Amino acid sequence: MKGIVYILSNPAMPGIVKIGRTTRGDMKQRLKELFTTGVPVPFDCVFACDVENCVALEKALHIAFRPYQIHPSREFFKIEPDQPMAILKLFDKKDVTAEVTQAIDSQITDLDREAGEKLKRQRRPPLNFKEMGILVGASLTFNTGDKSALVTVCADKKVLYNGLEYSLTQLTRELLELDYNVQPTRYWSYNGKSLAAIYDEVYWEEGGE
Repeated sequence: MKGIVYILSNPAMPGIVKIGRTTRGDMKQRLKELFTTGVPVPFDCVFACDVENCVALEKALHIAFRPYQIHPSREFFKIEPDQPMAILKLFDKKDVTAEVTQAIDSQITDLDREAGEKLKRQRRPPLNFKEMGILVGASLTFNTGDKSALVTVCADKKVLYNGLEYSLTQLTRELLELDYNVQPTRYWSYNGKSLAAIYDEVYWEEGGE
């Protein structure tokens, strides 16, 4: 069955994504059902694409990420969005992320939208090296097993690589040779410690997590 496979995130559920499917005919109704009184803020569409067999592809993704499934009868997985996105892009016939986002927006109010944005700002502060105790001149290491790199922190939110300034997100995207952004911290370390762990220690503790 031709349809749309989508990846959704929700600021009320950090670190968790929903992998689902819908047909164009019932897309608005399906997305409307997601924002119920049991969900504090609306979902965001991370990525969505048209595929020839949405049922089979959704099932394959669910099987692939089953070890990270929160509940066996729910489509929620404790993974980063770029993990299923990397697979979906192999089958991408047409990127319809903007279309699904528009469909979600049509189901919510300005108050709903602002509540979601406010929660995002509270839960995921921008990465700031100084706040994380990483000073200008410090070295960060990138390692994915098959590729490594060393950069120097040159500002609170910038690193220096091959004589050029980058945000960590921008450089991670370039090093991974992706055409979309990913959460960069898990690819980097400082003094042998994961940047993701340092980020969580600093910001989650400050936020009362």
